[in-house]
Amino acid sequence: MKRLSSRADSIRPSPTLSLNAQLTARRTAGEEVLNLSVGEPDFPMPDRAREYAAKAIADGRNRYTDVAGIPELRERIRRKLAEDNALEYTPDDVVVANGAKHALFNAFLALCEDGDEVVVPAPYWVTYPEQVRVTGARPVIVPTAAKLTAEQLAAAVTPRTKAVVLNSPGNPTGATYSRAELAALAEVVLRHDLFVVEDLIYEYFHYGDGGVPSIASLGPELQARTVVVNGVSKSCAMTGWRVGYTAAPPEIARLIRRLQGQATSNVSVVAQYAALGAMDDVPWDAIRSYRYRRDLAHRRLTAIDGVRCPLPTGAFYLFPDVSALLAGRTADEFCSALLTETGVGLVPGTGFGAPDHVRLSYAVDIPVLDEALDRLAAFAAA
Repeated sequence: MKRLSSRADSIRPSPTLSLNAQLTARRTAGEEVLNLSVGEPDFPMPDRAREYAAKAIADGRNRYTDVAGIPELRERIRRKLAEDNALEYTPDDVVVANGAKHALFNAFLALCEDGDEVVVPAPYWVTYPEQVRVTGARPVIVPTAAKLTAEQLAAAVTPRTKAVVLNSPGNPTGATYSRAELAALAEVVLRHDLFVVEDLIYEYFHYGDGGVPSIASLGPELQARTVVVNGVSKSCAMTGWRVGYTAAPPEIARLIRRLQGQATSNVSVVAQYAALGAMDDVPWDAIRSYRYRRDLAHRRLTAIDGVRCPLPTGAFYLFPDVSALLAGRTADEFCSALLTETGVGLVPGTGFGAPDHVRLSYAVDIPVLDEALDRLAAFAAA
């Protein structure tokens, strides 16, 4: 029998999805699990999303749509980008995808080819390097203290460098780039003629002053080389609806549309209408409550001897350095023992490019968070 695809075989499975599946299986088997690994909000989806989805079904919206999405949703996304991000696009520049993960995949496929390099700051979301590899390009991992600096980017650039990935606020660190930091990066991007893939999926989970700046908003030259990625999965607690999008210059948007047309075609029409309703009903009060959870979790976590963790400015994760607790174990072994002995599920930092760290999600009920941190503290002290 002929060999299967070496490119497909080279892709590593998502550690976050794999771990969540394990925890779900344990819970289904009747075991007690306190899951702090999951990357999704715990509040309900917006009422208007439900209403729009139900109306779409009642109205018989069961046909193909434009590959890039229904006009009403693309216009609403265009308006959101103008109002929230100071970015001017046309609806034709927007392509609605099957979640932000699919939108990112579209972006990398449109930009990269064999032999290219893409700068990926570490710690990184586990999917970025794997998607880059699928295109035939090589992810160039740059270790950082949570945010890429202009000096680090410049040092990583080679004649093969095609693009850089920016995620703000970031998964897993929660770090957010300031406008000044983006301006410094932008100078390197322009000097070396790079593209930018900018993931803003956590932008509404921001605990600093003002909004989250986009590098594309720094001028026409930057917008002309940036693919902005976003969606409703995090902001509206609609992870299972799979609605994300890209906003890009016309020549890139055209390629993304073409790629999607031969891959998935349009996103579920009912999901598109649900997203349209959600964007006018963002649950701001629920999102703001996450600041309290962040502060609680950070205070409890950093009270544990040997744990170091900066206070994140966004997202809903803590990413502590637990190297002092490993005692010769890997982070994977530490998390496995923690789960077995206490029922608490954390994600080892290995898959994020930071093997001395673990990721903790505080997107859970406060009693669950409190109990899990009690058990983690006892485990660390044992």
